[in-house]
Amino acid sequence: MGRAVRLAACALNQWALDFEGNAGRILKSIEIAKGKGARYRLGPELEICGYGCSDHYYESDTLLHSFQVLAKLLESPVTQDIICDVGMPVMHKNVRYNCRVIFLNKKILLIRPKISLANAGNYRELRWFTPWSKARHVEEYFLPRIIQEVTGQDTVPFGDAVLATKDTCLGTEICEELWAPNSPHIEMGLDGVEIFTNSSGSHHVLRKAHTRVDLVNSATAKNGGIYILANQKGCDGDRLYYDGCAMISMNGETIAQGSQFSLDDVEVLVATLDLEDVRSYRAEISSRNLAASKVNPYPRIKVNFALSCSDDVAVPVCMPIQWRHHSPEEEICLGPACWLWDYLRRSKQAGFLLPLSGGIDSSATACIVYSMCHQVCLAVKNGNAEVLADTRKIVHDETYVPEDPREFCKRIFTTCYMASENSSQDTCNRAKLLAEQIGSYHINLNIDAAVKAIVGIFSMVTGRTPCFSVYGGSSRENLALQNVQARVRMVLSYLFAQLTLWTRGMPGGLLVLGSANVDESLRGYLTKYDCSSADINPIGGISKTDLKNFIQYCIENFQLTALRSIMAAPPTAELEPLVDGQVSQTDEADMGMTYAELSIYGKLRKIAKAGPYSMFCKLINMWKEICTPREVASKVKHFFRMYSVNRHKMTTLTPSYHAENYSPDDNRFDLRPFLYNTSWSWQFRCIDKQVSDLEKKEEISVVKDVED
Repeated sequence: MGRAVRLAACALNQWALDFEGNAGRILKSIEIAKGKGARYRLGPELEICGYGCSDHYYESDTLLHSFQVLAKLLESPVTQDIICDVGMPVMHKNVRYNCRVIFLNKKILLIRPKISLANAGNYRELRWFTPWSKARHVEEYFLPRIIQEVTGQDTVPFGDAVLATKDTCLGTEICEELWAPNSPHIEMGLDGVEIFTNSSGSHHVLRKAHTRVDLVNSATAKNGGIYILANQKGCDGDRLYYDGCAMISMNGETIAQGSQFSLDDVEVLVATLDLEDVRSYRAEISSRNLAASKVNPYPRIKVNFALSCSDDVAVPVCMPIQWRHHSPEEEICLGPACWLWDYLRRSKQAGFLLPLSGGIDSSATACIVYSMCHQVCLAVKNGNAEVLADTRKIVHDETYVPEDPREFCKRIFTTCYMASENSSQDTCNRAKLLAEQIGSYHINLNIDAAVKAIVGIFSMVTGRTPCFSVYGGSSRENLALQNVQARVRMVLSYLFAQLTLWTRGMPGGLLVLGSANVDESLRGYLTKYDCSSADINPIGGISKTDLKNFIQYCIENFQLTALRSIMAAPPTAELEPLVDGQVSQTDEADMGMTYAELSIYGKLRKIAKAGPYSMFCKLINMWKEICTPREVASKVKHFFRMYSVNRHKMTTLTPSYHAENYSPDDNRFDLRPFLYNTSWSWQFRCIDKQVSDLEKKEEISVVKDVED
């Protein structure tokens, strides 16, 4: 009868400007889709060049190489007899657009430019592209000669149109357009489009996946139809991790779900769906049908091709499934681990080095590396040839097969406990035990000689010797002595990263991992150019609260019993002298605020876009049961003083995995000054006035109660 359509959505681990690798992964996905019987294949946004090209989009080379790849795709026998939908930048009339190029049997059917560009948070598409503003309008696009020679076409349609095949009608959305309040699928659905496609470059944030799933399902719940979403996956060379999650939905229900975290470079999701289910679903929505009778029609590109077979009565169709969401702890375990794997294999380094202090943050980082080792061993066990090949390159052994995560960890992961006279035996023991349980190559060393040498140089030059405050030194002396220890650790980290494998008779160097969490970065509770100045940081976008929950998850799922004592210990930098052999310094006392408070400040500052006064106004209600307005004012002022004093540290912050929407990352996500007037005189005066007014009202209320 010609109503069962078979469609494919892909999740590809593309890499910015890796045209050779990107083309190979696209062709492989098309081959898999065809092998599974699909008649239409959708890939992720800008998949030909890679999404994260940034200012390389300005270069004519990026456009040229994208068209060269497109020519290769058009010529390939693999792309015949299947509608292929690929993403690339296209310049039309000297304007650069983010486009879908849809082709069939060496003929381009339509070039569809993006209408709504992503321009918030991590996205800057308006910097490089222009949105297509001509709704339901199509123009002629003159093809470059390298494409004309393949297709025999001089011009092709360019603009906002839909495809009309022999059996159905398809309409395109590109990433942000799904999230826009006036999504194209609404009008397209009213105009009879039955299949909506969305090619995305959507990155992972903790607890975000349900939003994307809900948007897709709601798109077809109110209007009927089939919605297929393809997404980039992996790390394409930046702070973001694209989490795949390709999906296919129909009439408000999920039909097929792709993996969110996977080491597979190519994942193809295929489903068979009945077009009559769409038509019968729409039939009884009278409000939709009334609106459809008045809709302004889309230009239709006629395609002499069907997505179904003429005799498909016996073809089984896919049934709805329940979406399986990962917990935040699972997301932390899997997302940063996959991100680290991409960085390791693509940087061609031989592993990681982590300064392991025995605290929660560095231990969480170690657990993420251990999780990565688990993922690698599992992928190899499941027959992933690419992961096996990458593993052998990393360990420089063409016969190696990773089977035991601990054994693999030993080869590629070095942990280093760098003790000083201010370090406790407890943290040393915790670090050593955790290293034993995950299998890392562990080093114990003492930095006192280096610290004394540096302070000695200062004393020799100036004739003055600084002291810790417990020995009568000033706060400046105390801080300087802490910073020397922290910075010596950075220097030693890089020295050991470069030479540790050399001492073991092994080739290659190591990437240095940082372990400052998002809350500490926001507050500036770190030393500029200390161990936080690493190559990459897998936990830099994760809150202390979430890291604690992740540690508990690792205790239960990896049986890492060493983490129990780490969880129980109060967080401390161990940079000040011990008192009776015990740690006297704790992070929260040093910061003057708790980690729980820091998370709240961060969300209000970034997500709620609250300055000092607005933050105060929100918190007097949030904390009215535990704090007076004056206490709230004091806390808010202290946070903004510390934030602004330390903001300059964000300019040198190690690139970290983006996991929270209140990240203070200065690179592009949180664009703010790094030199402030830290007195905040006007803002704090407004807070003080409000506190005074509230206290007067309280006094008047008390007096009235007494009089009554």
